[in-house]
Amino acid sequence: MQADLRPGAPTKVRRTIKYESERVKGFGREVMAVPGCDQLVRCIQCGTCSGTCPLSVYMDHSPRQIMALVRADFKDEVLRSNSIWLCASCYACTVECPREIRITDIMYALKQRAIKERMYPKRFPIPVLAREFTNMVSKKGRITETLLVMRLFMKANLLAVLSSWRQGIGLVRTGRFVLRQERIEHSAELAAMLATTDSQAEPAPKTNQEAA
Repeated sequence: MQADLRPGAPTKVRRTIKYESERVKGFGREVMAVPGCDQLVRCIQCGTCSGTCPLSVYMDHSPRQIMALVRADFKDEVLRSNSIWLCASCYACTVECPREIRITDIMYALKQRAIKERMYPKRFPIPVLAREFTNMVSKKGRITETLLVMRLFMKANLLAVLSSWRQGIGLVRTGRFVLRQERIEHSAELAAMLATTDSQAEPAPKTNQEAA
């Protein structure tokens, strides 16, 4: 258990102990089945990834803890954490890992899984931006920056729209506030390519023996 010990802070205890009933068995194997994530099984929990990560101090779970939680099948704890969204993809952890584990790739796989299952923190801007960006590219082949930013504000921080009105007027005057959505030709072909890529990234179905 952890408590807020700051002077005057209300007594609020947060449970940090994990129970067996909270595990989603097979989650770790599914993550390691994603290309580039298979070496997670070699993790020795040395903490090098957490020590080299420039943003670990802001995470609710350090990279080392995320790796341990994934292997232990604590799916909800991992996918609902802020940690995977604070990863800056600097690859410092991957470069320094003594077991050559592609930790950044694992973080990407967890982000994709969280978006797919809608388990990311509500109104957290990073997953909202990632989802809207992906949807726009998948359907149109291009992004229209104005629409992308507007969708981000509407779904993550509506008040930011009101506070940015001066900047919006400036963009209108310079002709950079474009509402007409851009798109590529043959967008159906792109959608087919992306669907094929997604199907290849899906973990293999479990056999009867594995399910047992």
